[in-house]
Amino acid sequence: MKGVILDSQTLKLDELDSSALERQLSHWTYYEQTGPDAVKNRLRDATVAVTNKVVIDAEALAAAPDLKLICISATGTNNVDLEAARRQGVVVCNVSGYGTETVAQHTLALMLGLATRWHQYDREARQAWPRSSMFCRMDHPVFDLNGKTLGLIGHGDLGRRVEALAKAFGMTVLVAQSLRPGAAPQADRVPLNELLARSDLISLHCPLTAETDKLVNADFLAAMKPGAGLINTARGGLVDEPALARALREGTLGGAALDVLSQEPPPADHPLLAEDLPNLIITPHSAWVSRESRQRLLDGVVANLRAWQNGQPRNVVNGLTSA
Repeated sequence: MKGVILDSQTLKLDELDSSALERQLSHWTYYEQTGPDAVKNRLRDATVAVTNKVVIDAEALAAAPDLKLICISATGTNNVDLEAARRQGVVVCNVSGYGTETVAQHTLALMLGLATRWHQYDREARQAWPRSSMFCRMDHPVFDLNGKTLGLIGHGDLGRRVEALAKAFGMTVLVAQSLRPGAAPQADRVPLNELLARSDLISLHCPLTAETDKLVNADFLAAMKPGAGLINTARGGLVDEPALARALREGTLGGAALDVLSQEPPPADHPLLAEDLPNLIITPHSAWVSRESRQRLLDGVVANLRAWQNGQPRNVVNGLTSA
């Protein structure tokens, strides 16, 4: 039984304990990256494939008659044609929850960046402080998180963990009503418009769906409390990026901190990579990349593989219930 890992670079296996993975199959082939033209050839003799972002479409599946299991080393599943896999009898499993602690930590770091402007003061410590006439610099406004209101859009495991951390800073937390079509209102949540009007900071933790695509558009931004900040560690497609750039330039938004963009890696002329955008923090989809998070992810892949081998697949995302 042969296994192939199509983009091992996303796991950085040399930093992890992969012994359990290696024991599960008699033969593994590791590829750091796999371009679109190489997918079919690399899947051709494989029984098990592991992919993070490499696309496995219907054409690639048709060229892999021995393939029985796809382990997505991520939570998102849009890179695999789930229906084509189901028709071909290929079980597809994903891993969730591995990055909760790490992404929540990064979310708070971004929030603290907007509050303390440390990223700007760090530069000034090297450039302007040696010439300063005063012992400190006070060029950028700083505010306390204590007493501020955080609005959460999305309240799964990650949203709840961010809520707990925010409350430790003394923040009041509001949670938006579910955006899922047909979802019943919940007494402990508030309508989206109320959350926008009351929140000093808003953090996105919802999935990217037809309903949430470009959720943060010009109308959303105009409805936010003047001077409020936006944090996005979820999906880049949740944000209308040109509209966000305009709001930052016009000063209607107090700041934004993003770990995700709609295209990754972004083109050099991406509207949010411009040099003139005030109080914008961007990290390169790195919120999840701690060694601990990646080890939990790899362990989840192993658990999915082991369950499939035992005839009881888990975390199946394409409707097949047997190996």
